[in-house]
Amino acid sequence: MQLAKNGKKIFSISNITTTLLIVFAAGMIFFPTFKATVLQGLMKVGLFQPGVSATNEPATTEKNWDVVFINSKGETIDGNALKGKVVFVNIWATWCPPCIAEMPSINELHKKYNTNADIIFLLVDADNNLQKSESFMGQKGFGLNVYVASKNIPTEWFEGSLPTTIVLDKKGNIAYRHEGVANYNSDKFKNFIDELLKQ
Repeated sequence: MQLAKNGKKIFSISNITTTLLIVFAAGMIFFPTFKATVLQGLMKVGLFQPGVSATNEPATTEKNWDVVFINSKGETIDGNALKGKVVFVNIWATWCPPCIAEMPSINELHKKYNTNADIIFLLVDADNNLQKSESFMGQKGFGLNVYVASKNIPTEWFEGSLPTTIVLDKKGNIAYRHEGVANYNSDKFKNFIDELLKQ
């Protein structure tokens, strides 16, 4: 057992614990990938479940959204042309650890509904940097198409927090909105999407 000059133990449980906590905190602050990995681990044990209800009644009104999304091929999607489809919108950035943490769950959700013509996935880069976000998707092996907003995103959708996820019903109404990380590959969320698709 090593002792300091004052006679106290250098390698005490308290010192080791403090050192580990400092290293963990530094990793969470300075290494976004480390923080994303920690968040993904917490998602796997059941935390960060989206607060949704599979029994939502369909809205009777129809909502119009004056927003246009564009991808790197120059293809556009008009917010007002989304009627009749369920729309999953995730506003994110490549430097955002919670965004990175939830992306695998979004990719799995997309795989489940990829062949369903009644649902659209819009991954919107908040930094308007399509090259960087497409590179990120390619490196991770995700099959998600990335867009930027060519007009301002409606404040009902996005108030500045990343990530922000919304789901529109087939009438264009907001059926779900969440700021922060969530596991979108959960059975509860898939049941929620299934109910929206039936409406």
